[in-house]
Amino acid sequence: MLAVFDRTVAKCPEGLRRPEVEDGTKGGGPAALLDHFSSVHEGAVTVRLGSAASMGFSSDKQNPFSPRLFASVDDMFCMFQGALTNIPLLKQLYGLGKTATDDIIIIEAYRTLRDRGPYPVDKVVRDLNGKFAFVLFDSSSNSIFIAADADGAVPLFWGTDSEDHLIVSDDVETVKKHCGKHYAPFPKGCFFTSSGGLQSFEHPLSEVKAVPRVDSNGEVCGTMFIVDTKVKKETGMPRVGSGADWTKF
Repeated sequence: MLAVFDRTVAKCPEGLRRPEVEDGTKGGGPAALLDHFSSVHEGAVTVRLGSAASMGFSSDKQNPFSPRLFASVDDMFCMFQGALTNIPLLKQLYGLGKTATDDIIIIEAYRTLRDRGPYPVDKVVRDLNGKFAFVLFDSSSNSIFIAADADGAVPLFWGTDSEDHLIVSDDVETVKKHCGKHYAPFPKGCFFTSSGGLQSFEHPLSEVKAVPRVDSNGEVCGTMFIVDTKVKKETGMPRVGSGADWTKF
């Protein structure tokens, strides 16, 4: 799966920012990314959502125990990989029917955050049991919601190209090709939103910071994000009973 977001949709974390591709060439933008994705993944489907976002999806060579799913409901588009293990409970929580799949559950969880809150975002993601990584785009508000499970069971990578697009994919080679060294594994146990940035749902009061990633030769080869449990912060998230809109935080 592949998602490309314009810089007006989300402010990239500082650790991913880069002025240009290392060899001085340009990344080619969303069109080049989608073309590359389609060329290396059989049966790929690509969706261009104006200038704000583009998505690519394929079930090619997927793990049968960690399938990829893609769903669109109203103006919300979600790509999901993995398998939730508490689906009956989540269906009951969000009032869904028996046929609802993992990606639909994520959409409804997001809809709850957006429309029926206030709910703590970290609690909603923490309620998801199993292995998962997902990318959701809400075209009605140009908002994104990305998360990966606490064990990092489903690999997910993100980076920025020379035009400051945020690129997210489970295909590390696609990300490396267009981001150079300015990419990182998406941190396990974390979520990212357009308005709230990168946060840990396991340790919601702790800072998530970027540190250099070093290869076996001791050379800096990129960035990685870690949760610094020694540094506490105010989450800025509304709690039940408040009148705040979570999307403003």
